[in-house]
Amino acid sequence: MSSISQGRTHVQRLAAAWLLAACAPLTASAQVGMARAELAGLPVTLIYPTAESATRLVQGSFEIDVAVGAAPAPGPHRLVVMSHGTGGSALSDHTLAATLARAGFVVAQPRHAGDNHVDASKAGPAAWATRPREISAVIDALAASPTWQPLLQLDKVGVHGMSAGGGTALVMAGARWRVLDLARHCAAHADEDLGFCFNGTASPAARAERRASFERARGAPEIFLPSHVTQWHGGREGADPRPDPRVAAVSAAVPVAAIFTPESLAAIRIPVAIVGASRDQNLLPAFHSQRVLMNCGACVGLDELRGAGHFDLLAPWPSDVAQRVGAAQVRGGLPEPDFDPRLRQAAFDKIVAFFDRMLRP
Repeated sequence: MSSISQGRTHVQRLAAAWLLAACAPLTASAQVGMARAELAGLPVTLIYPTAESATRLVQGSFEIDVAVGAAPAPGPHRLVVMSHGTGGSALSDHTLAATLARAGFVVAQPRHAGDNHVDASKAGPAAWATRPREISAVIDALAASPTWQPLLQLDKVGVHGMSAGGGTALVMAGARWRVLDLARHCAAHADEDLGFCFNGTASPAARAERRASFERARGAPEIFLPSHVTQWHGGREGADPRPDPRVAAVSAAVPVAAIFTPESLAAIRIPVAIVGASRDQNLLPAFHSQRVLMNCGACVGLDELRGAGHFDLLAPWPSDVAQRVGAAQVRGGLPEPDFDPRLRQAAFDKIVAFFDRMLRP
């Protein structure tokens, strides 16, 4: 057997072991605390285990049970940084964050600059380039915090992301991308991957302009393209492609992934868990979640939610917010009526068990 084949077999065996560990039963007992802080210039929501009782918190259409400002349970705790999707917020990922907190993790949810529910001015490649630096900056800020540093064990940190946040998580594992590869993907597959390639285009004229930009990049020699199109973003070249070596495990739900080169996905060496949705029309699995699994030997398919659409991975997800967000998507995005939400919580439990295995000694 060649050394390459032996290496790939070893990675596949490790991946199988990670998958079995992630499916182990999990006992959750702690209450859920919440605090808000300004870290690294970003608003950050912190979700953590506490002994104090939760009460109902209502914020707009969202209702969650949480102990606001409660004292965290004594540490040390492992940290998971969560990266929200395009135009997202901490609230729509709260159910997973709370599931992690009940299992003893501290969860940091930064609001990504220029790509959140109050400001989407940089949504897309501009934010994709800055999001990973924000993840590392938040870890740095927590490591320097007199409040949080004593409670945390930061030699092995987890990162989870959903949608665009899933792409951010993959970057933290070492994946690399260019605007050029995005354009070439959409030049070839725009009509199939419509929800991704034309996301954010509100009119036929805007879609026509974007399609023309894809076509311009299709066959143009790279030497004639502007530097912002050919510039590499994400992981590093070399034996360890992670941009931040503290990140030891990553999970990604319905991730943006068509932008990543197969070579950079193959270079990932830390454990990565992927959660897909069988009816995702916004990021077609064949071009995104399944693309990761096809090219990344260190990645495992943790779950594929039967009957789920893209936004069925969010919880809580109030109906009025779902209607508004779905109406703005090129291919829609309303919750799938036949989807069983118990499958989502089962996937969240698997994500927690995955991090429990990967991050704790």
